[in-house]
Amino acid sequence: MEKLTQQQLGHLKDLLNQRDQALRDDIRREVNLQDDYAQLASDIPDPGDSSFANLSVDLGNAAVNRDIAELRAIQTARLRMENGTYGECIDCGFDIPYERLQAQPMAERCAPCQDMYEKTHADAMKGSTL
Repeated sequence: MEKLTQQQLGHLKDLLNQRDQALRDDIRREVNLQDDYAQLASDIPDPGDSSFANLSVDLGNAAVNRDIAELRAIQTARLRMENGTYGECIDCGFDIPYERLQAQPMAERCAPCQDMYEKTHADAMKGSTL
């Protein structure tokens, strides 16, 4: 098993931090937009405008929920870094290749185990895969 170097871990930590900040910015932007749409829905008596505003708020809520789930995955990855298990597949225990972690720093599984997980947990795969 090839363990990650300190340089690789540092790079992956930077990637996690960058993604964390981008998600937090997206959430702030989406919450501000929702406030605007909620105001539009209450100010305009037109049913079409109100319906559009309500739909926009619902879609915004879904986006925020998706982003929060990804923030939780980032937090979990950071905890694995702290306890020394980052980069180990949670299913088989083998190392997750650095290239996979570069593409998906929150990855908990190696590609074969992730593929098997997706096939056996179809309901859980409604969002992005980690």
